Parts: sequence; C-alpha cells; structure tokens
Amino acid sequence: MTFNKELLSTFRDLLLRWNRHQNTRKMPWKGEKDPYKIWLSEIVLQQTRVEQGWKYYEKFITLFPDINKLAAAKDEKIYKHWEGLGYYSRCNNLIETARFISKKLNGEFPTTFEDILSLKGVGNYTASAIASFAYNLPHAVVDGNVFRVLSRVFGVKKPIDSTEGKKLFSQLAFELLDKKQPGIYNQALMDFGAVICKPQNPLCHSCVFKNHCFAYKKGFVNKLPIKEKKIKIITRWFNYLVISYNDKLYIRKRIGRDIWKNLHEFVLIETNTNASAKKILANAEKEKILKKDSYKVVSISPLYSQQLSHQTIKGRFVKIAIKNEFVLPGFKPVSLKQLSRHAFPRLLNSYFETMNS
Repeated sequence: MTFNKELLSTFRDLLLRWNRHQNTRKMPWKGEKDPYKIWLSEIVLQQTRVEQGWKYYEKFITLFPDINKLAAAKDEKIYKHWEGLGYYSRCNNLIETARFISKKLNGEFPTTFEDILSLKGVGNYTASAIASFAYNLPHAVVDGNVFRVLSRVFGVKKPIDSTEGKKLFSQLAFELLDKKQPGIYNQALMDFGAVICKPQNPLCHSCVFKNHCFAYKKGFVNKLPIKEKKIKIITRWFNYLVISYNDKLYIRKRIGRDIWKNLHEFVLIETNTNASAKKILANAEKEKILKKDSYKVVSISPLYSQQLSHQTIKGRFVKIAIKNEFVLPGFKPVSLKQLSRHAFPRLLNSYFETMNS
C-alpha cells in the first residue's frame, strides 16, 4: 500500500508541534523513566481505561515502591489490592514477573527490547512502550489509539485485527517514529488518539491533520478503523450457596484455567439456564454437597450480573444455615472479618454490598 508522501514527511512534525503547544493530558506515569513504574502502569492499563487504572497505579506504587517490594509481598495481598480491576491473569503475570526480576535478575529490570519482550505478560506493545519510555530505544507503540489515528489519517482499510493489517500498521508506525525521541513521540501519538482522534465524537475541526486526513475528507471517520472479527458473547449462570455455620462462611480459591483464577468464591453450582432456588438446592443434594433436612434457607438474592470481555455472568446467591459442620474439599470456614481480607470477583463483592447494607 502506498501512502501520501507529503503527509509521511509532515506527520511527525505536526504531531510533535501539537504535543508541545496543545497537549494538556496529564497522567502520573507520563515522563517516567523508571522501567518498573512504566511496566506497572502498562500492565494496569492493559484492557483498562486510564480513568479506572489511575488510582490502582498510584496505590501499587505507594504499597510497592520498587520491584523487590512487590516480589516479596504475599499473593493474597497483591490480589486484594488488584480487586475490581479485572482481567486477573494480568495480576498473576505481574507477580511472576516481579519475582523473576527480583530473584533471577537481582532486581534489575531488563534493558533491551528482546529481554523485555521475553517477560511474562509482556507483548510487543508493552515492550515497545517500556523500551522507548525508559531507555529511549526506537520502537513504535501500536495500541488502539495508534491504530485509530493512523487508519483515519492515512486511510488504511486493512482490518486492525488481521495478520496483514497488524503488519501494515506496525510498518507505518515505525516509518513515522521519531527515532531521536521515540518516547516523547509515542506518548504524543497515544495522547492524540485519546483526546482528539477519539473513538466517538472526535474533535476533527480542531485537528492538526484535518487538511490531510483521509477519513475527514472522505467522510469515513466513523467507519475507520476496521475490525475483521466480532466477539461472540456467551452467558453463564453461576448459582452460589452461601453456607453459614457458627457465624462463619465457607469459601475456596478458584483454580484451573477458567475465569477469576486465584480469586475466592462460595460453593458454586453452574447451570445452563436461569434456575430456581429449589432446583439449585436439589442439585446440591444430588451432588452430595448438602444433606436433605440438614439446612435452612435464610435468603435468596435477586439476580446479579457482571459483563466480561467474552462472557456475561449471571449470579444468584442462596444463603443457607447448616446444622452440622460443613466438609467439602478445598473449602474453609472464615468469619465476616476474615472475609474482607480475601480477594473476590466483582460479582461477589456486589452481593457483599447488599448483604452488609
């Protein structure tokens, strides 16, 4: 694909001029040179809006000011402070990578793109961001903001989620990159996509590229960038038995490769459809989780919902008081005070809010 040569030569200058004179976007990690803090901010912001990730970043920097402090912290404490941010595999990668750098690399963060890229949970975008921001290495970042700006300005109609599209955008991004100040350029381009060339209602009339922008001139602003694949959303039904005995509730840590790994939950009975409390309890008796006539239903919650990237989780909570101590592998009794020290999915925290109100 051939691009407008005049625009290729002026794009960088126009962007950096906008950055010097008009960019007022503030974030606590902007201008940061410490690779640990840059890495932390990038992991927090993966699939997370800046507004939501900001407070988590500041909390983590306060609690764990360097990578050795993070590496030495207990898993449960880290997960508890990550609670509510979602995509918990990021938290697991954060812990593993912190401990790898602390123990295997003597707390020294890698200094080359290839070594940064080899870290768990770090892909091309994150490695490029760390390499350019911390070490001023000439690597172009290509995130959602960059895809959008380049697609609209240069009229790139290749799907951003296709192999061919990703390759084309990466080549274009590198060609445009300011090799002498890659960190400043990369940040400026991402900021421009976030505050000017926004997904919805972009500020085209005040855009420095409006006289050059393909999408603006052709009326394609709302059609670019193009995505090839559509996400299929499935619905799952989680029915929780909140089992109480001697003022303690029974919880377990989720394991395996499903959602919410390393977070805690109550006894779960998953069904294919919305099931009544009567059917849930019948299933529990059939699976020998509960014994007939050995428990009393205290309350049945309304239906709760949590939207994940590819799943909608519908949840109901049936609180039960049992007559004899409960024994089920993997579960432990905890008091209400101890409950608050464990990390739970947002669905369960929503239930706690109403349970304690």
